[in-house]
Amino acid sequence: MKAAKSLSFIGMVAMTAVLVFGFTQGSFFEDGGALLKNPWGVVSFVDLYVGFTLFSMWIAFREKNILLMAAWILAMMILGFFAGALYVFIHLVKSKGDMLLFFLGDRKKEVLRKERKAGRRSEEDEWKK
Repeated sequence: MKAAKSLSFIGMVAMTAVLVFGFTQGSFFEDGGALLKNPWGVVSFVDLYVGFTLFSMWIAFREKNILLMAAWILAMMILGFFAGALYVFIHLVKSKGDMLLFFLGDRKKEVLRKERKAGRRSEEDEWKK
């Protein structure tokens, strides 16, 4: 857990540094246009947004509050893995070492309830044999 917190914090710092660098030293639209003219730039762009989308699916699963979920996903699509690293760091701190809470978020109780119910059903099936 400590390593994950450290890594997510380092990710936030790194992303902050490169975002500041990019916005102060480059032109978002001009440089972005040049990037999209390069085939590997297109590959990188698609790769990035596939990752953003998959990460956003995890956010959508674990957040019950629709406004909060939408805000985090929007941040993910705009700020990239700066938002991802921040999201991970916040939820690692909030989970206080509980990895199920970290991964499942607001859905932890619901998932555990379903698992217990499924476990009881399989035990009943075993007794019937």
